[in-house]
Amino acid sequence: MTTPKRYLITSALPYANGLKHIGHLAGAYIPADIYVRYLRAQKRDVVYVCGSDEHGTAIPIQAMKEGTTAQAIIDKYHPIIEQNFKDLGISFDIYHRTSSPLHHETAQEFFTVLNNNGDLEIKETEQYFDEATNTFLADRFIKGTCPNCGYDSAYGDQCERCGKSLSPDELINPVSTLSGNKPIKRSTKHWYLPLNKHEDFLREWILKEHKDDWRSTVVGQCKSWIDGGLQPRAVTRDLDWGIQVPVKGADGKVLYVWFDAPIGYISATKQWAVNNDKDWKPYWNDKETKLVHFIGKDNIVFHCIIFPVMLKLHGNVLPTNVPANEFMNLEGDKMSTSRGWSIEMDEYIDDWIKKENGGESMADVLRYYLTQIAPETKDSEFTWKGFQDANNSELVSIFGNFVNRTFVLMHKLCNGKVPVFHNELIDSNDKELIESIKHSSLSVEHLLEEYKFRDALFEVIDLARKGNQYMQKKEPWILAKALAENPDNQKLIDNCLHICLQLTANLTILINPFLPFTAKKLLRLMKVTDKILDWENAGKLKLLSVGYNLRAPELLFRKIEDEEIIFQLEKLKNKSQMQKAESTTPNAESPQPSALSLKPEIVFDDFAKIDLRVGTIVAAEKVEKADKLLKLSVDLGFETRTIVSGIALHFKPEDIVGKQVTVVVNLAPRKMRSIESNGMILMAEDKSGKLHFVNPDTKIDEGSSVS
Repeated sequence: MTTPKRYLITSALPYANGLKHIGHLAGAYIPADIYVRYLRAQKRDVVYVCGSDEHGTAIPIQAMKEGTTAQAIIDKYHPIIEQNFKDLGISFDIYHRTSSPLHHETAQEFFTVLNNNGDLEIKETEQYFDEATNTFLADRFIKGTCPNCGYDSAYGDQCERCGKSLSPDELINPVSTLSGNKPIKRSTKHWYLPLNKHEDFLREWILKEHKDDWRSTVVGQCKSWIDGGLQPRAVTRDLDWGIQVPVKGADGKVLYVWFDAPIGYISATKQWAVNNDKDWKPYWNDKETKLVHFIGKDNIVFHCIIFPVMLKLHGNVLPTNVPANEFMNLEGDKMSTSRGWSIEMDEYIDDWIKKENGGESMADVLRYYLTQIAPETKDSEFTWKGFQDANNSELVSIFGNFVNRTFVLMHKLCNGKVPVFHNELIDSNDKELIESIKHSSLSVEHLLEEYKFRDALFEVIDLARKGNQYMQKKEPWILAKALAENPDNQKLIDNCLHICLQLTANLTILINPFLPFTAKKLLRLMKVTDKILDWENAGKLKLLSVGYNLRAPELLFRKIEDEEIIFQLEKLKNKSQMQKAESTTPNAESPQPSALSLKPEIVFDDFAKIDLRVGTIVAAEKVEKADKLLKLSVDLGFETRTIVSGIALHFKPEDIVGKQVTVVVNLAPRKMRSIESNGMILMAEDKSGKLHFVNPDTKIDEGSSVS
């Protein structure tokens, strides 16, 4: 495989509308940083760009929540997010922002080229309009009932309960989040990117050229989109926040954020070039550039289908790979900042890094665990117990233990210096470990080139494990006890600790992409410069010179106690409950629909479609790995149905068996946690957020109609 002339690596631009959680970190940033640090160690020409995405409706929506302006929101969160990444060792060459004049200029130029070349289409369509606020409504300013799962607070672009992508026209009973009123349709003109005209190119490029070297999950999702038939996609929208459309007569229109944001990679590269007196053009225009996008799976369509079409039309290089990750869940549920079910990067930094001396090692503990459970091919799950086990059982007991034992014994048995190696006494155990060092360096290199970061990390830890096993076989402490009787034992001790010290140097090189703060600490202990981290040194056995003095041992990692994990679990639970309570409390800063106007008026025929029956709960149990769900068996008289209900935080299973309930029996079945739920229990929620069954005053026959 020919080595590219240069590399341009990007991580998805995070919205500057609030704090980012560790799920984001695991998906798009740690994998990219590992890859970039490896490329730098290989002395390759690499630039790693990212920045805050500061346009789109997420920003003004957050401004409404906080009672401030969109500009104030991005100025608040941009520096926090940038510092969070720095504290966790994410080594961008530049962290830019899309509110910069350079980005506005770059995005407008990009639009102008496509528009002048006839690559865009102008269409007049009807869009939802809020008469009370005189505003065309972006998708996120519309809420309604999801047609897929029945959730009554789905947004116009996506349902946050079932995850289905939506359009405002699909919502049942849509309302404006600005006024609470039902919107009307009004005609408006927009520019579109006709993706349907580029299906042949995408089929050839993705489904043939990259079907073997891209992750199957990425290719599969792209194939699904293409096979479903691509449609023209608007690149402009009616908003007062964003980059103005550079065309006469386009007043009040801005570039759609999905069009503007990926161009942020280009403007960030331009700014990096200005800052470093470089030429940005080869990184985007020279075919010898390897462009790699690191993203989460929710961004696949933008980075594999839409942006490549834009780049092709604009004359830029196309991405060589898009190693998208799946999602990372948290303690049995989907991670969500809005529901309080998340661990923000800022929160982790405050709890684990800033509160203790040498807290940088705890940044590496998080990097280690997130890489160990990386959702490379399927969704994964973060648990605080798993975090503790990864630290205590692997970083402390394997990696840290090997390094500490090596340094302790070197100071105790070799006067704190790198001992000489006596070739005439080399044995099979020595040879086996030496071969493992050489093999592991090649294996880690191969896996990193293939974006298999989880497997590469396992190789590094496994090499440290082999170091521990080797030391147990050689037992230098036992040999030391018999030195008086066998002076030649010192040579055996020298050989053992010489190899262990050379292994420590190799582990420093191999662990650096994953745990940079730990590698830095090891450099200090060995009293060597970061020159040793060059990848060409991996697998070599003469990295530390004989007779060289090394520092006294220091623990690389500390044990995490059970009490710390219990605290974090309680904190997560309390945060989630608090967020739920706040979400049910009217926000004085933003308009709220009145109780009478929450749902539009319906006619009797609409109500008559609902079949309500009385049932009795005959069995109830918790759903595994789902704190909020109960699996109920409900006797409806004519049959017993399985219904999954989100009431586990309010009722114990044993307390509700025998309760009579009102059930919607003609609701379409829905799978929840792989269990098919056939119906919905009616519940009432009081002002405190507590749920109550809607049931008959006196016991009546199961299956009785409610009308």
